Amino acid sequence: MPERSYIRDGRAPVPKDERTSATMSRIRATNTGPELAMRSALCARGIRGYRLHYAKVAGRPDIAFVGKRVAVFVHGCFWHRCPYCKRQGPKSNSAWWRKKLDANQLRDRRKQRQLRTAGWSVITVWECRLRSNPRAQADRVGRGLALINALGTSYRRVGERTASQRPRRT
Repeated sequence: MPERSYIRDGRAPVPKDERTSATMSRIRATNTGPELAMRSALCARGIRGYRLHYAKVAGRPDIAFVGKRVAVFVHGCFWHRCPYCKRQGPKSNSAWWRKKLDANQLRDRRKQRQLRTAGWSVITVWECRLRSNPRAQADRVGRGLALINALGTSYRRVGERTASQRPRRT
């Protein structure tokens, strides 16, 4: 294998094996396999009208139904420490990985808190649950959207105007 020189920023330890570095460099932040599976399941159920990685709200949710204020996060079991499948962490550099994954969980909780404070509903879909039953996960999102429809304006935060209550421009 030809030798490569990687520019490292010091945030992660240098892996023992070059193949590990190559594998890690291919991991994406957006349009991951679980995200694509979720979007496919939503489409199959007829749920459309969402934005991807909506940056105008805190946390940049993977899928955002802006008009209904519903944010969907599709979490990978390893990166976000799934409470269902409880995957084991890496054996090498375990202290660094523990710190990294703890920080991911803290960030996830902070994002959810910020969104809920802003009046959004948050749905978290886990990779393992999505893999075993994508239709059920799409149904969860559908039920969340239906609940928002049923509650209507009474669900909005106190003092917040709906589109029909906003003053018109003349």
